[in-house]
Amino acid sequence: MWAAFPPLGLAPLAFVAPVPFFLAIRSVERPLWAIMLGFVWGAAFFGMMLSWLAVLGFVALFPLSILMGTFTALYAFWIWTFRLWTPWRWFYIAIGGWVGLEYLRGRFPFGGFPWGDVGYPTAGLPGALGSVQWIGPSGWTVLTVAVAAGITLLIENHKEWKFAVDAAAVVMLVMIAGALLAPSPAAQVWRTAIVQGGSPCPQTRCQNEAQRIYQRHIELTRTIPAGTVEFVVWPENSVATPYEPDGNDEVRNEIIEEARRLDAYILISGTRQVGDDRFLNYNAMYSPEGVKIGEYWKRHPVPFGEYVPLRDLLEFIPQLDRVPRDMISGTQAVVFQTEQGVVGSLISFEGAFARSIRSIARAGAQAMVIATNESSYGNSPAADQLIGLVKVNAAGVGLDTAHAAITGKSTFVTGAGQVGHETDLLETVVLYGSVQFNADIPTVWVRFGDWLAALAAVVALAALAVPGVRSSDSVEVHGRKK
Repeated sequence: MWAAFPPLGLAPLAFVAPVPFFLAIRSVERPLWAIMLGFVWGAAFFGMMLSWLAVLGFVALFPLSILMGTFTALYAFWIWTFRLWTPWRWFYIAIGGWVGLEYLRGRFPFGGFPWGDVGYPTAGLPGALGSVQWIGPSGWTVLTVAVAAGITLLIENHKEWKFAVDAAAVVMLVMIAGALLAPSPAAQVWRTAIVQGGSPCPQTRCQNEAQRIYQRHIELTRTIPAGTVEFVVWPENSVATPYEPDGNDEVRNEIIEEARRLDAYILISGTRQVGDDRFLNYNAMYSPEGVKIGEYWKRHPVPFGEYVPLRDLLEFIPQLDRVPRDMISGTQAVVFQTEQGVVGSLISFEGAFARSIRSIARAGAQAMVIATNESSYGNSPAADQLIGLVKVNAAGVGLDTAHAAITGKSTFVTGAGQVGHETDLLETVVLYGSVQFNADIPTVWVRFGDWLAALAAVVALAALAVPGVRSSDSVEVHGRKK
């Protein structure tokens, strides 16, 4: 399963990676063994995939890996409980249970964590990307787990071949349809520049850091020839108190001057201190005339990165001193109305959440910006993993997306989920590309959400509830009568 995600990105492995896990859980006699196997499988997978968190200290990596392992332990107990039920019941219960696992893990605790959702690598395959507009990333979780569960039943009993064959056939049909009918935005095209100014001291702090980061971005912006772009994007934390436009007239005037010189809209992303212990993380859009159109406040802060839950209880952990202020969360899906179309935006961690980008699309966005800052993680797979999540989410809403990173990897993602040229980690550069507005009606997934995942959950409940034989003395697990 780890190999299905970046840095290796061998996405087809996701279809078969759960099979040994399923076989192991179905073969053990005692629930404690199932729980232990589930915990080890989950903790090992997430510990490997998120190993880049170790640069922040094992106090960041270990608790998260343990939490993720606890979720998979609960799921393992779930599928073990019904292992002796008739194959068709177990098949649907396993799928619905996995959907429920990802739903809970994506929301609890502290807003959830979507890294490792099994639908993302398979949804990123050719053809599959075009179909995310209909079923969303969670729909691909349903299809992926269906294939794995079907293969599991086939291995245990060759007579149960239909589950695997039918699931594989559905996957192929959906991929073909996605390839033939991929989203194709049709409206105004904006020539766009992403300013990746970098940080003078990534993975640490240094003197006058806020000023130096701002200077890097304004100086790079000045290298953009006038008349060559209609839109300029600065990444997350490119401005910060006291060098952010609402609190510094000189900074505001310099940004306005560049908007007028380029005759372009400029989206900046920064932080603003509020009192001694609070701050805002925001995106702000300026018009070519230098008028501030509005602000979007980040709604989903990073727990233990942008705020400390239960701060009073956890004050004994010295590493939390690195987060002296808590972020004020936004409450609205704000979009920016321009003369050419409507621009939506998210900030960093939010881009990984399908529901966050869907909410912006439902608010009327016709193009997207995701501003991010990955300076804490250095040369690691973190940037590739985030782009992998963003491209699937962009395909779900069918919107071209400018992915702007301060030190990570910047790129342009089309509404069909195709990723363009990527900058290098820690590179200082202006990346030129284009963003096309999508004036078409919203995609099926934007309008109806995770309908396939919800259907899978309903079918699983039906498999639990409908009358009939629930277990069989003829069920064989690895050749043994049960």
